[in-house]
Amino acid sequence: MSRKNVLLYSVLVSALALPLLNCGGSAHDATEAYYLVTVNTKIPYWQNAAAGLQQAATEFKVKWETVGPETYDPQAQKRAFQKVLSQGKPSGILVSPADPEVLKPEIDAAIAQGIPVITIDSDAPASNRLLFIGTKNYDAGQLGASVVAKQLQGKGNVVVFTMPGQANLKERLHGYEQVFRGYPGIRIVEVIDIKGDPTIAFDRTTQIVSKNTPVDAFVCLEAQSCPEVAEVLSRKQIKGKTVVAMDTDPRTLEAIQKGLIAATIAQKPFTMAYFGTQVLDMLHHRKLPSLEINWSQDNRSPLPSFIDTGTTLIDKDNVDAFVTTTPGK
Repeated sequence: MSRKNVLLYSVLVSALALPLLNCGGSAHDATEAYYLVTVNTKIPYWQNAAAGLQQAATEFKVKWETVGPETYDPQAQKRAFQKVLSQGKPSGILVSPADPEVLKPEIDAAIAQGIPVITIDSDAPASNRLLFIGTKNYDAGQLGASVVAKQLQGKGNVVVFTMPGQANLKERLHGYEQVFRGYPGIRIVEVIDIKGDPTIAFDRTTQIVSKNTPVDAFVCLEAQSCPEVAEVLSRKQIKGKTVVAMDTDPRTLEAIQKGLIAATIAQKPFTMAYFGTQVLDMLHHRKLPSLEINWSQDNRSPLPSFIDTGTTLIDKDNVDAFVTTTPGK
């Protein structure tokens, strides 16, 4: 988290927590409940986020739950969000929209009911969500592109794996494209929608290397594709390809150690959910005049519109240290 965002957080904590210190007794009760609504709930990335939610809720001695489909299914995520609303009035909701247009009506409905909603990891800026906590995704794309450009020495064909519906992945791709504009010899020759299914990345990579298609680098804008790319390259004993991944799936880190993946860009899902739950808790106890005010355009807003939780580039030089010192990865 940047120094600026640390300062914003400190101010937010001070402003919202002071009334709690003066009210006497416990600041929490057994009825409070905080939810994380996402997709692909069983992958390591979202397991780490769930751990952040659990940690914050445990400290507050309140209820918590992570809900959503185990696959990439925006409509199932929408139904999970609706179910949370139908079961009572949550104290607050964290949501990572798989498709921001699909989730917008539900987010707005929750806000209209006075339920604080914060987006994490992937934003829904057209909705009435209160703020976004996550990564500067455009910058993350630029960081990955700089690795690719250096590895390719400014020349080569690149294949990108993504899911075009997600706002955060669009921003990462934009970051890659912007950097590559400075390298006329680098071309993105194919952008592949994995549709939430990593086997698509496995199958397409297999086709590319089996047909000797002139591809020099593989870029993954989400967590699931690059372990599959690395698996194909390992099985086929293919050398000399540049692979840049996203996030810290254990298979990704192992592939970096084996030299199959050049680098990955690590986000902080635990921090997003842990910090997001703290902000939701403060908003629950110190209610804003209205949740439906456009706080992002209010120059006296008590809320920042975006909090950057930061990224880390992991490559062969620091992967062993990261694996050794990071619990849960």
